[in-house]
Amino acid sequence: MTDNTLAQDGEAADLAAAADVVPDDAEATRAPAHAAGALILICIAQLMVVLDSTIANIALPYIGKDLDMESTLQWIVTGYALAFGGLLLLGGRLGDIFGRRRIFMIGLVIFAIASALGGVAQNEAMLLSSRGLQGLGAALAAPTALALITTTFPAGPLRNRAFSVYAAMSGVGAAVGLVLGGWLTGIDPEFGWRLTFLINVPIGLVAAYLAPRLLPDTEAHAGQLDVVGALLGTLGLVSLVYGISYISLEDSSTGQPHGFGDPVTLFFIGLGVTLLVAFIMAERRVSVPLMPLSILANRTRGVAFVTMMITPAAMFSMFFFLSLYVQDVMGYSPLHTGLAFLPFTVGMVGGATASSRLIAKVDPRYIVGTGTILAGLALFMFHRLSIDASTAGLVSAYGSGAELGDSINYWTAIAPWILVMALGMGLSFVPLTLIAVHGIRHEDSGIGSGVLNTMQQVGGALGLATLSTIAFHVTSGRADDLVGSLGLPPEQLAADPKALELIQHAAFADGATEAFLVGAFMIWTASLIIWTLLRVKHTELATEEAPAGVH
Repeated sequence: MTDNTLAQDGEAADLAAAADVVPDDAEATRAPAHAAGALILICIAQLMVVLDSTIANIALPYIGKDLDMESTLQWIVTGYALAFGGLLLLGGRLGDIFGRRRIFMIGLVIFAIASALGGVAQNEAMLLSSRGLQGLGAALAAPTALALITTTFPAGPLRNRAFSVYAAMSGVGAAVGLVLGGWLTGIDPEFGWRLTFLINVPIGLVAAYLAPRLLPDTEAHAGQLDVVGALLGTLGLVSLVYGISYISLEDSSTGQPHGFGDPVTLFFIGLGVTLLVAFIMAERRVSVPLMPLSILANRTRGVAFVTMMITPAAMFSMFFFLSLYVQDVMGYSPLHTGLAFLPFTVGMVGGATASSRLIAKVDPRYIVGTGTILAGLALFMFHRLSIDASTAGLVSAYGSGAELGDSINYWTAIAPWILVMALGMGLSFVPLTLIAVHGIRHEDSGIGSGVLNTMQQVGGALGLATLSTIAFHVTSGRADDLVGSLGLPPEQLAADPKALELIQHAAFADGATEAFLVGAFMIWTASLIIWTLLRVKHTELATEEAPAGVH
């Protein structure tokens, strides 16, 4: 955290210094008076929103035991994702209409209140409701935060640096969440999980208090909210995200994920797609639409959106499967697991900083293309993690009580590739974000940011659901193959938790590494799209005007 904060402060100092040396007549390239403070505040809010996606993950078993909700634990994650992903478009447009600073502050306050409710929750309903309310607060704060950077910092080096810090926070937040979650849970297993929620309360309230003092005010724009568009867009996104999330949710009667072919999955995905098609048709007929379709019309921006759907999916899969791998297969404690991801913060800050400087001299295709190749390589190397799951290896582990992953060296087999993954993400996120929001009119920057955030959420949910389904089927098949490996009679095996856990962990190792392989090809597909379709020049991103064809 300390190194990360120093990195932020260094970037902010650069921005502040740049603001001081620009001549008065160069207003278009000048940062606001409170550039450093504004950027730090926006990034603190972004860090809070992103880390909340992972901070509670390590504490889930303790939450289930304390509130007696083992069978519904997955809804702690899914409920937040539903509200967050479903309301992002609405949150972005509310900022455009009623003022981004105002909506940003409201989102922070809602998030803080919801976190307090989650921290003192006494039952399942109270906790799940608080998670939905957190998602609402995040959906208001996240797109307005990104839009505030776009409207506060002029195009060119200042905006590039601002986006590098913002992108670093977006990636670092997930790793910081794992570290904080492990540490807070370790303080007190019975009360520590509550701290994973309560820690957001002072951060959110202080950020909301400082917002009027550090952020420039953005005027409200004339026009009424497109109610029909808001309903169709929100319900469509909620239905789509729910249907995608339902794929990997566990069926209580079978203990297996519902999968892509489940009728409920198909119904909600179909309903979501239908509502979103109706939303697009309705937006064509409204004078002041919730989402101007010109935002989606340009190929350059479309390439950025598609790539921003695929790359976070690969990153989230790395966090999800690797955190389980190092705990279940290598025997790491929750805190040790969180600390294992610290190299990600270093790589993310380094990659984002490098890309913000390169973008002034190099076309985005080369930066993002390189970043996605590196990220895919990291996932491929995680695919090569191997354990001794032979009969002799399982018998030896069973007899000695050793972990299956004892032979895996963290410093040579895992840490370097976490660093490479983060470097690739850092190189990719800054140019993609610049492309996605560049050229959008200031009065539409909130909804433009909302679309970008929505692409990330939907892509992350779809990618994780797909990879979870693949991993489960491989794990199930492998577990069946390993049942006889220990040479125990069926009745003894069924009554031996140690043997069953060993088989499950060995099978999961195969499932996780298969998911890493598919994730690698997912991100290499995004790389292929970048190399073949992205044609925007770095000089075009240095101006406020949209690149050719972007409106």
